[in-house]
Order: sequence, then structure tokens, then C-alpha cells
Amino acid sequence: MQSVDRAIAILEILAREGATRVTDLANALDVHKSTAFRLLTALEQGGLVEQSGDRGRYRLGFGVVRLAGAATAQLDLAKESRRVCRRLAEQVGETVNVAVPQDGYAVNISQARGPSAISGHNWVGQRTPSHATSSGKVLLAHDALLLPDELERFTPMTITDVRLLGLAEIRRRGWAFTVEELELGLNAVAAPIMGSDGSVVAAVSASGPSYRLTPQRLPEVGEIMAQGAREISQRIGYYR
Repeated sequence: MQSVDRAIAILEILAREGATRVTDLANALDVHKSTAFRLLTALEQGGLVEQSGDRGRYRLGFGVVRLAGAATAQLDLAKESRRVCRRLAEQVGETVNVAVPQDGYAVNISQARGPSAISGHNWVGQRTPSHATSSGKVLLAHDALLLPDELERFTPMTITDVRLLGLAEIRRRGWAFTVEELELGLNAVAAPIMGSDGSVVAAVSASGPSYRLTPQRLPEVGEIMAQGAREISQRIGYYR
């Protein structure tokens, strides 16, 4: 943890001071020059710092821009989808989430609760398994996520056979659903959100208790979510 703290401190110093010598960084961190150099080498390998034109000086690398761009894109998506998600939550009466692919999981970045969802789980920031969630299935179907080596079972309804996930059908239909596959008593339906280049970058989903979001309602809600997903896609730059 100490090395992580020091690496973060280096990035903050370079952001504040610009190109800085190893000796000055070592002094600022109160560590030996060799320790500062090792930290810089690790950050350089990750593209987070680079040597400037002045010999012995380091500056922030392009990797920081890449990470910042990814964070900004997610913030833009959360911001631009918020109004649509609130309207969808009101329309279907259930909790609506936007999820993005990250490290093999569907990670929820925003949530809006409908009038029927008086109390419910806060999914924001949580990693959810791709094969057992409607958002995850959408991302799998459009190659935004890769299938895990093993499909873990969460309930008796969880699909653990890749052939039964119906990914081709999800692409054709335009939305995916789960029926008590992650949690007993919880159903969900999701549709793909497109980025400016036409690739699927996220999914918008509605989830609710199985006695309310019944299998019979899924096609209706699926079409509503697909329309909402198209609107969000346009708001973040996708035009077709």
C-alpha cells in the first residue's frame, strides 16, 4: 500500500509541477532516489509517466489521458442517460440501471427508481456477472464482454450452458432478459446502448420483483427499453 500511495503522490506532483527531476520527486516523497526511480519505472511501463525532452525529468504520460478519457466517457454516459432513465423508471414502474463492461463484468454506473420501487437494492458501482444479468447478456451478445471460462450458478434458474444463452436471438430481438437467474424473485430486461462508432458501449436495464415484472411483461418492457436505449445512444453521439 505504501508503494501505491507513493505512486499516486508522484502522479499528483507531476500534474501540479509538470516535468520534474527524479531527485526532486525523491525529496518530495522523502525517499531514496533509487526508490523514486523504481516507482517511476513501474509507472512508465504502464504509460502513466514518460521521460521529457530534458534528461532526467519525467512528466505525465499518455496513459493518464487514456484513463481520464475513459472516466469522462462514463461520466458523460451517466449524465446523458439520467433523464431518459428517470422517464423509463416512471414508465415501467421499476428500477432502471445503466451498466458498462469492465473487467469481464457488467458494472452499473447509474440508477433510477420507479414509483413501485419503494425500497430496493442500490446496484451502482457493483460488478454483476455477465451470463446471469440482462445487461451482461446484452454486452455478451454484442461482443462488449467475453464469456467467462465457467458460468457460475447463482440460482436454480441460472443458465450455465453457453448454447442456451441465446446470444444470436438477443442481437436479432434487440433486448435480453433474465428470469430469476441472479436472484430468486428478481427479473430484468435490458437493451444495448451504442457509442458514436456504432459499437455497443453499455446497456440500460429495468429490474423488479418477479410478481410484478412477470415473464408476460418482458416483451412489452423490452421494447420500451430498446426505445430508451436508442434515445440514450443518440444523446452520446450515435446516429444511424
